[in-house]
Amino acid sequence: MVKNRASFWRRNRWLWWLGGGLLAVAAVLAAWVAVVLHRIEPYLRAQMVEELRQHFHARVELDGFHVVLRNGLWAEGNGLRIWPPAEVEGVKVPGPASTGEPLIRLAEFRFHAPLHFEKGKPFHISVVELNGLDIHLPPRSHFDHAAPGSAEVKNEWPWGGLSLVSFRMDTVDCTGVRLILESSRPGKQPQQVAIAHLRLTGVAAGGAMGFDAQLTNPLPVGTVHTTGSFGPWLVSDPGESPVAGSYQFDHADLSDFNEIAGILSSDGQYTGTLRHLTVDGETDTPDFRLQPFNNPLPLHTHFHARVDGTNGDTWLEPVDATLGNSHFTAQGQIVRVTAAGKDGTLVSKGHDIALTVTVDRARLEDFMRLASRSATPILTGAVTANSTLHIPPGAQKVVERLRLNGRFHLDQARFASAAIQGKIEQLSLRGQGRPGDLKTANTADAAAIDSTMEGEFKMAGAVITLSSLEYRVPGAIIDLKGAYGVEGGTLGFTGTARLQATVSEMVGGWKGLLLKPADRFFKKNGAGTEVPIHIDGTRENPQFGVDFGKMSVSSPNQPGEKQR
Repeated sequence: MVKNRASFWRRNRWLWWLGGGLLAVAAVLAAWVAVVLHRIEPYLRAQMVEELRQHFHARVELDGFHVVLRNGLWAEGNGLRIWPPAEVEGVKVPGPASTGEPLIRLAEFRFHAPLHFEKGKPFHISVVELNGLDIHLPPRSHFDHAAPGSAEVKNEWPWGGLSLVSFRMDTVDCTGVRLILESSRPGKQPQQVAIAHLRLTGVAAGGAMGFDAQLTNPLPVGTVHTTGSFGPWLVSDPGESPVAGSYQFDHADLSDFNEIAGILSSDGQYTGTLRHLTVDGETDTPDFRLQPFNNPLPLHTHFHARVDGTNGDTWLEPVDATLGNSHFTAQGQIVRVTAAGKDGTLVSKGHDIALTVTVDRARLEDFMRLASRSATPILTGAVTANSTLHIPPGAQKVVERLRLNGRFHLDQARFASAAIQGKIEQLSLRGQGRPGDLKTANTADAAAIDSTMEGEFKMAGAVITLSSLEYRVPGAIIDLKGAYGVEGGTLGFTGTARLQATVSEMVGGWKGLLLKPADRFFKKNGAGTEVPIHIDGTRENPQFGVDFGKMSVSSPNQPGEKQR
């Protein structure tokens, strides 16, 4: 059997020669392909660089490019850098972009394409993988001085195809992406957006593409998942490339602002450009609170806003909000403030918040609880108000920086202090000439007094100042002015009490009869009795009294005596 096999190979030696020849041809072909690829790589690399240079009208550099034939064409590269258009002709524009920072910096890329293709049709690439992509967008002013001709190339996508071959891409997968947005303010630090993963679909020259991204919002820190469309890419100014989509923002910690606290979630839609977005959405913060009071309330908002992507500045137009059981609207701006540092560069001092607030249906206790260390507000009631709110940046606590200026109207006003509310009840009954009802009055009667309060207020340095306050209860009108310390709860108010009843009617009985001659001393400005009063002490221990010493005429009481 072995002899027959040996005889077969002796008789058919041509098979050896054929097999060896095929192996030799394969080796030669492999060597030839390797040589061709080695020699064509520089050509393909040059073609790619030239195409990108012409497209961006900019300086382009590519450190490495390698091609391998293995079940198709595999290509990979590294160190791609594309400078802004204004740099290509040697034009130096003042500002952040002229420091030599590339417009696009890509650490690595790779893709695979089959070798078979039809004439006149592009290679089909299912996925292009990019890693370490930085997109650095100079301010709009840079492109206003761009190199001649750069504005002529507009609605094109940079990977539209090369002059030697063209490609059609289904998906571009990007990891480690940073979007760096320069501000037009000299010396201001750029806004950076870190994108953990970005997937682009429907990539084609001159058109928009879909995207799906997960990114980290810089402030407040939180995870944003967003989908939408981007493009076409504007070579003349990439920051003006259109973008539209929807987003979900979860687990954002508001304590990053060092002024407020709570965990925020938000969703909505946006449209505009990379620099200027219009956003419509809503937020939920079940534990919103001001630092350091730590009295949380649920906050829900619907908002329409304009956002400057270069620095995060936001203009609210408006916000429709519900805090606890209170509804209000706010309109204004939240912008970053910078100042010159020791080395002369501008550094961020924080956010400046300036809003116009309209409270149309609300409970006063919601707002007072939010800005008080005590869970029990000093005053409750149904409130409407118009106010301006300003919180400048600074190292002080937010309550010390908070500025308010407005007017309010309060119905069903109730003091939390039983002592104060009891005094109000006594004042109302005496003012109506019903002193006999004081013996049967109780806490429920005091709480049921129909009262209103309105006035003008300001807040600065953690102190609320009321320049005019009118408090009405049945039988009496109290006009006050003074201040309330938000943190310490100190009270300091003076004014007048004007009552319907005369002094004798307020006292009643045989004592009232004895006081009838004194009625004429207290009648004034159409009131049966008008006396100066004061409220001082603290929120926990208020003091209410009549200042007879401030009366313009003498009275049966000793001058200067204070009745408490």
